[in-house]
Amino acid sequence: MSGRSLKLVGTVVLLVFLAVYVVIAAAIGSGRIAEANGFAQFGYFLVAGLLWVAPAALLIRWMAKPD
Repeated sequence: MSGRSLKLVGTVVLLVFLAVYVVIAAAIGSGRIAEANGFAQFGYFLVAGLLWVAPAALLIRWMAKPD
């Protein structure tokens, strides 16, 4: 694949991944976590807010491969 193709595919995959991730994280956050104490909520939102970074970084690294 050429560099432009990698970037196009990677961008689409990243946007779909983030949309699905946000829906799942919000569903969990508005369910059980909404009823938990403040420390549990803080921990969940801290982890959920940072968990998407690793897969996104791997995808971006793949997109940046030289031709």
